[in-house]
Amino acid sequence: MNKNQVEGHTNEAKGKVKEVVGKVTGNKSTEYKGKAEKHGGKAEAKYGDIKSDAKKATQSAKKETK
Repeated sequence: MNKNQVEGHTNEAKGKVKEVVGKVTGNKSTEYKGKAEKHGGKAEAKYGDIKSDAKKATQSAKKETK
């Protein structure tokens, strides 16, 4: 797991918590900020996944050319 994946999943979890707290307290601002943080975390985690896949593909290609 790379840094982007870890940070993305962390932000996704924090965003979900904020979203739920906002819903429970009736605070729409907190709820929407939580949703935004959650979706930002998902995007960062997906970026980390793509970055990891690209690195694996590059390493695999290097092995095949030897």
